[in-house]
Amino acid sequence: MPELASPHRVIHALQVAPRQVLRGHDLLQSSGEAIAQLGKRPLVVGGDRTLQQLTPALQKLAQHHPLNLDFASYSPDCSENSLTQLHQKVNQHQGDLILGVGGGKAMDTAKLLAHQCQLPVVTIPTSGATCAAWTALSNIYSDQGAFQYDVPLSHCPELLILDYSLIQTAPQRTLVAGIGDAIAKWYEASVSSGDSPETLIIAAVQQARVLRDILLQKSSLALQNPGGEDWCAVVDATVLLAGVIGGLGGANCRTVAAHAVHNGLTHIPAAHHALHGEKVAYGILVQLRLEEMVQGNQLALTARQQLLKFYQEIGLPQTLEDLGLGEVTVAQLRHSAEIACRPQSDIHRLPFPVSPEQLMAAMVSTTLLPDSPRETVEGGVKVV
Repeated sequence: MPELASPHRVIHALQVAPRQVLRGHDLLQSSGEAIAQLGKRPLVVGGDRTLQQLTPALQKLAQHHPLNLDFASYSPDCSENSLTQLHQKVNQHQGDLILGVGGGKAMDTAKLLAHQCQLPVVTIPTSGATCAAWTALSNIYSDQGAFQYDVPLSHCPELLILDYSLIQTAPQRTLVAGIGDAIAKWYEASVSSGDSPETLIIAAVQQARVLRDILLQKSSLALQNPGGEDWCAVVDATVLLAGVIGGLGGANCRTVAAHAVHNGLTHIPAAHHALHGEKVAYGILVQLRLEEMVQGNQLALTARQQLLKFYQEIGLPQTLEDLGLGEVTVAQLRHSAEIACRPQSDIHRLPFPVSPEQLMAAMVSTTLLPDSPRETVEGGVKVV
């Protein structure tokens, strides 16, 4: 007889990687056979602009393989309402495969739709802005773009197609944002899981260190030579290696305060034009400020000084003003901080408690250095 699971034994299902990853230059047109092996009636899900750009190439691809394509936009956002409409589209098309094209929200929508419909999914990222094409996780937003909750998925995509030539057509700002999103893995994983005795979490934290070093060393050169060797290495880091770390380490290793700050900022309408990775990059500085303020952590200060220089070099935001939030009201900032500090928030993976007042103080002092004017405290919020 098979051994019965002990009631005290906890079984953790790992979703580490897609079943297959294809990567290279000018890859999309040669990927038809791999797509057709997964389904014959794909529903292509993406944003309005991406669908307009890629529909001719995908239709050409379908001419050479037995693929009956239909197209659907996830507009206005990766939201519950959009997913309801997309379910109807899947049924109308009798789709047997979901094909996600675009940025992070397109990937999240396609993955979650496939998960709910119990269909395979292919992800085709059109920028290096996130690792969403890799992961077994989707974030849900309101129709207005405010973060609501995340959904763990049963597995990573069946196929990820990383076409460097396609990604090279995206604005450079998207890759800069992806660098900000990816480099957060080290600062979040090390603080939440750096002392873990678990083998795979140790591996994830160490890979996060490798990821940070690759980005610190190669990002500037990569941005100067799109399509070159360093550029491809940075794209691999933002789309692939960042996803590996989340898969190995799991939720506890994946996100801490930087992503919690992002989630709170999405509830400020004026922040919606800022990209996901830009808000996360700013959130890293906020997290390091919290470590300085609450713990007196001088290593956090050193890390923040290093990042400020790096951000300046490649164009990542350092302040609320850089995010276009220079006119944010105290009430809006407090609302954002309160959302980031909700009981279920990832910010509580920090090794110390954080209040909305402390978070607000950190949010307005991300560039404060030891030789800056001394801080004063007004109404519980530090004002420089």
